[in-house]
Amino acid sequence: MKFATRAVFSLCLVGGSICSAGADDLRSRTLRNAAITNGLIPAEGTHVSAPEPLIQVGKKLFESRLLSLAEDTACASCHLDKFGSADGLPIAIGTEGEGIGAERVIRGGDIIPRNVLPLWGRGSKGFDVLFWDGKVKQTDSSIHSQFGDEAPSEDPLTVAVHLPPVEIGEMLIDNKSTLELQTETVETANSVYEVLIERVREDPELGVALATAQEVSVAKLEFSHAAEAIAAFIRTNFRVKPTRLHDFVFRDGVLTPQAIKGGLIFYGKGNCVACHNGPYFSDMEFHAIASPQIGFGKNGFGVDYGRFNVTLDVSDRYLFRTPPLYNVAKTAPYMHSGSLPDLEDAIRTHYDPLLFTNPEGMTSLERVDFYDRLKAWSQESISGIVLDDDEITAVLRFLTTLNYESDQPIEVVD
Repeated sequence: MKFATRAVFSLCLVGGSICSAGADDLRSRTLRNAAITNGLIPAEGTHVSAPEPLIQVGKKLFESRLLSLAEDTACASCHLDKFGSADGLPIAIGTEGEGIGAERVIRGGDIIPRNVLPLWGRGSKGFDVLFWDGKVKQTDSSIHSQFGDEAPSEDPLTVAVHLPPVEIGEMLIDNKSTLELQTETVETANSVYEVLIERVREDPELGVALATAQEVSVAKLEFSHAAEAIAAFIRTNFRVKPTRLHDFVFRDGVLTPQAIKGGLIFYGKGNCVACHNGPYFSDMEFHAIASPQIGFGKNGFGVDYGRFNVTLDVSDRYLFRTPPLYNVAKTAPYMHSGSLPDLEDAIRTHYDPLLFTNPEGMTSLERVDFYDRLKAWSQESISGIVLDDDEITAVLRFLTTLNYESDQPIEVVD
């Protein structure tokens, strides 16, 4: 053993490049092992297949405004390629919005108090906790959702697709003409679904295509058939595809030294992997990051209690589901309220919540709310870790290795 050590030392003296190459190889092996140990699998291992006709009609429905009551909003209004399948805004603009991105703010529309989540990996194997607060979640025995015991499907993604068309301001316009449909009960939701699917039945292209794909007559179409088609499109078009990291881990591909450094920090000192693990870089659990809160918040008055709104468990206040990280470099702005426009700053606020907070500019109530968020964050495994600017930049370089493109471009078509 001593001889081997002296031999390596001699090689270092004779040729430093040999030692450097050996160190680089060790870093690469360490990163590959860490990624696999913490749940990374080949992209194909996450895929769920769907019939091609169902996928294609699902794309048309995804892009169509027919599925909003006022025919002014499509799924594609807020999930666009240009913004990494999100909308590019801090918080979403739903019904009565016009255009895309910032145009929707300038031209007005109903404000949705949370940042639009991208669609990468949704509906794939094991991706069964949906939305910031996990309001659709599959367990071993059932699906928990706003539908209670009347879930319209055993597939969590299909259940999730049912929600936007009946949520006030998102795709259900908030005005006097829809007051009787704004109770957000299962009964009124079913009334809305009947209106929407009747439009699809009457559409000469969509009705026939959906009926053919679902192997029923046009007259027998139900909203669940449309939701299943949209879910098939989402889980196929936005499925995980091989990234530079996959190539590096499973095909002996090459990453830059900076990306490797960032990956080692991600899995090591930074402990990002405590929450961002598994095949989607999310533990599908709920955690607190004391990022700035902008907008009026889900609970009003600049407050968003996160998971608490689903469980009503006080210990769940300020907790949000860990966001997956595929294409994260494309989906700015960040955090549940979209308060951080820059990915490096989003990383920084995980470790230093005070960096972007000015207590002097807050009201007393806002400060109390922030203190409570800090308390929740203090229990997280990253609390107490310090990363310098170079380390944060390296983590950013690592995250860019998770970029890829969707199969088909998205546009609003009617």
